[in-house]
Amino acid sequence: MSGFSEDDAFDAAVPLSQRAMAARPMPYLDGLNPAQREAVEKTDGPVLMLAGAGTGKTKALTSRIAHLLSAGTARPNEILAVTFTNKAAREMKKRVGDLMGQTVEGMPWLGTFHSICAKLLRRHAELVGLKPNFTILDTDDQNRLLKQLIVAENIDEKRWPARALSSVIDGWKNRALTPDKVPAADAGAFDQKGPLLYAQYQDRLKSLNAVDFGDLLLHMVTIFQTHSDVLNQYQRWFKYILVDEYQDTNVAQYMWLRLLASGHKNICCVGDDDQSIYGWRGAEVGNILRFEKDFPGAHVVRLEQNYRSTPHILAAASGVIAANQGRLGKTLWTAETEGEQVRLIGHWDGEEEARWIGDEIEAMQSGTRGLHPFNLDQMAILVRASHQMRAFEDRFLTIGLPYRVIGGPRFYERMEIRDAMAYFRLAVSPDDDLAFERIVNTPKRGLGDKAQQKIQITARTNGVSLVEGARLLLAVKGIGGKGATELAKLLDGLDRWAKNARNGAMGHIELAEVILDESGYTEMWQNDKTPEAPGRLENLKELVKALENFENLQGFLEHVSLIMDNESDGDGEKVSIMTLHAAKGLEFPAVFLPGWEDGLFPSQRSMDESGLKGLEEERRLAYVGITRAEEICTISFAANRRVYGQWQSAMPSRFIDELPQEHVDVLTPPGLYGCGYGAAAGNSIETAAAAANVYNSPGWKRLQARSQARGTSQPAEAKNMVIDLDAVSSFTAGDRVFHQKFGYGTILGIEGDKLDIEFDKAGSKKVVARFIVSADRADDIPF
Repeated sequence: MSGFSEDDAFDAAVPLSQRAMAARPMPYLDGLNPAQREAVEKTDGPVLMLAGAGTGKTKALTSRIAHLLSAGTARPNEILAVTFTNKAAREMKKRVGDLMGQTVEGMPWLGTFHSICAKLLRRHAELVGLKPNFTILDTDDQNRLLKQLIVAENIDEKRWPARALSSVIDGWKNRALTPDKVPAADAGAFDQKGPLLYAQYQDRLKSLNAVDFGDLLLHMVTIFQTHSDVLNQYQRWFKYILVDEYQDTNVAQYMWLRLLASGHKNICCVGDDDQSIYGWRGAEVGNILRFEKDFPGAHVVRLEQNYRSTPHILAAASGVIAANQGRLGKTLWTAETEGEQVRLIGHWDGEEEARWIGDEIEAMQSGTRGLHPFNLDQMAILVRASHQMRAFEDRFLTIGLPYRVIGGPRFYERMEIRDAMAYFRLAVSPDDDLAFERIVNTPKRGLGDKAQQKIQITARTNGVSLVEGARLLLAVKGIGGKGATELAKLLDGLDRWAKNARNGAMGHIELAEVILDESGYTEMWQNDKTPEAPGRLENLKELVKALENFENLQGFLEHVSLIMDNESDGDGEKVSIMTLHAAKGLEFPAVFLPGWEDGLFPSQRSMDESGLKGLEEERRLAYVGITRAEEICTISFAANRRVYGQWQSAMPSRFIDELPQEHVDVLTPPGLYGCGYGAAAGNSIETAAAAANVYNSPGWKRLQARSQARGTSQPAEAKNMVIDLDAVSSFTAGDRVFHQKFGYGTILGIEGDKLDIEFDKAGSKKVVARFIVSADRADDIPF
């Protein structure tokens, strides 16, 4: 016997340097749970680290990099590690250094997709017709260039703005489509000229020796596809590839990674299919779902031990996400004690919801809810849409509760709100020069810088306001063409609005709507094709809704001025308010999730545009929201919301009925049914709706049918829950009624707060119930 074992043979095949490195102590492995350690030590071949929320995926990913380096498996320059933000890349590098006990030098390929591709492209720029010193255009330069191309093609830039074309082209680049590969289904984009403008744009960029952000990936995918020698070079260099947040990759990123990994296949992707919430910006959840198909023999490791939330919170999140069909599946668990159940509460309207949450935050701060005290920094409100923030901001300012808005400006600081407020200010005070300067060419009226300078010079020379200066300039024909016509229309509008504001001939809410419509401001955003436009329109609706609490425009403007004056950015504790999308990656001890109503959440627009795919992404967003909470998670909804001054009834979100009831504590708002704070009788989800006065109304059959048609997993009791509005309760089908404008008619049906009426002379109309009286009370109609 030679005494030479198989282990000895293996050791002989491993370089001595690598064996020496592997013999070093590896303390970073000691802090890993079994699943994390498995993901770290399985270094060769394709690995999918399916990491649930709060399961320590960053720890596992950075430990894997440290292991590759510490064991001598790879040198720093042989590891490609990509993520989505510079902040995440810096954090990753710091953590690797901490794990190894020293600063890691020489990791040039740890960064974002764009930063790494920019570095690669500068090495091979000539292969796509560029020079290595190319410029990366920012958004403003990109839009300016696109606008020139739009004008040259005689396209109406008002209807088809440059920002919209930029969004369309960015979408194509996210899908790795060059101008010649844009599919026929997309050929109608941008007034049938989208592909043509895209080609012209790419040619113009090349002549300027410039690229935009989308080009960084697109050009590298093109180079790898057409120059196998370059691809082979980087396949040899990058011996190990690691990808963070793989569920958020778009098609171009996916193709780039697959090309690089197609040689050695040493790719480790970390992500969570249940947290893929960025489909609207090009992310493809299918990339992570088909990982095992793309890389046969892939090793899948599920990180399921959660270190953030209580068992009740995890069970609630798991119950909701289980309804999704497109997922790989995993079950989160924690070693922590049970903690508090997820709290569910229904409210009559959005204002009551904001009041209750404000009171609840103050009570939790003082520790009077039977819980330990929470400071304001430990509490967050996560909303589906930014326009929901207004009610909370107004309430918190009223009661002096400090707050911060994360991921965007406060409601009254948003551009569209400031524009609208400037119009309102001019209706109340035509001498407000700052307001006039803001809106004189918004929307575009052909009044460029020169025309506006003329107005200012005329006003100063004559010692009058800018509005009067504009009148004087028009009188002497100091401005001509389209600018003169549009300025005259604006001045006529300002006169008319100011007159209505003074004499009260028109209600201030109606006046606000008229101003936004007649000025063309609402139409400007309706015609805007950018992704931000729908949100801006919702914010304008919310602004008009805010007027309901004031007697006139003047009172509202004074209120907002005081709000803005009292806002200070001190360093003290503050409640955080943000959208669910902005909350990804964050965590808070106490989280409030308001507005869980069908149409708002899940978003009706998402479902209309993307069908089941959109609904499943909305459900993933619900999962993300619940799993942001560490100790206390409160979900709420309102039975009614006002939109443009009109009451709209709302059905509780279908996601509420997917919550496991044994993990939910249903609360009753104080003062309802003689109950105080605490669990409502029966502890059932339908009780929350009862707490919000959601009873069977005369229109319940229609709402029930609509609910059943959507094919959800709601219990029968929940499907029957609709809203009983006071204005509707006195009417039934067949009643004779009277409307001041349409006259007498007969009710054919009832849906929510709207009556379907066949009028004797005006025909069939849908009318809000509060504008209708019984026919025998026609003389008392309140108009």
